[in-house]
Amino acid sequence: MKILKITSIALLGYALVGCDSRIDYVNQEMANIRNQPALPIEPAPDFSATETFNYAAHQLKSPFLPSSLAAELKVMAGKRVYPNFSRQLQPLESYALESLNMKGSMKNQAGQIVALIQTPDSEIERIQRGSYMGLNHGRVTNITPTQIDLIEIIPDGREGYVERPRSLVLIGPAP
Repeated sequence: MKILKITSIALLGYALVGCDSRIDYVNQEMANIRNQPALPIEPAPDFSATETFNYAAHQLKSPFLPSSLAAELKVMAGKRVYPNFSRQLQPLESYALESLNMKGSMKNQAGQIVALIQTPDSEIERIQRGSYMGLNHGRVTNITPTQIDLIEIIPDGREGYVERPRSLVLIGPAP
């Protein structure tokens, strides 16, 4: 029993002697770093002054607006346009204009030109002058054998709307 006590005390003493404080180690490392000589700081690079430029083209077209949109906004300035939200939507108004394809045209019994439009679902729809198509309230204004002209009503970015002319062209052999 005495040997067990002595062995336990010896092992406990040996374990305690092996433990060292981590804080002491960190403090020692920090002291070593502080005692090292400071590294030189590189000087800031020399910057050459650039010439000043006075912009004198304030009255000209903005280079940040596409020329067609700038022209449209200038024409539409002061004109109030709003889409008719109470109008029932037509089938082709659920597709983006870019996803619709003109496949041809024909004359109806009254002699008016009717255009054939293919939807992304491969369905063929007939439209005539006054019909609507596209996501931007596009009203068909003219149909020729190779082209459909329409006027879209788009937001102008300032809580209003402007009209924008668009065309859908027949791709492929002319009839």
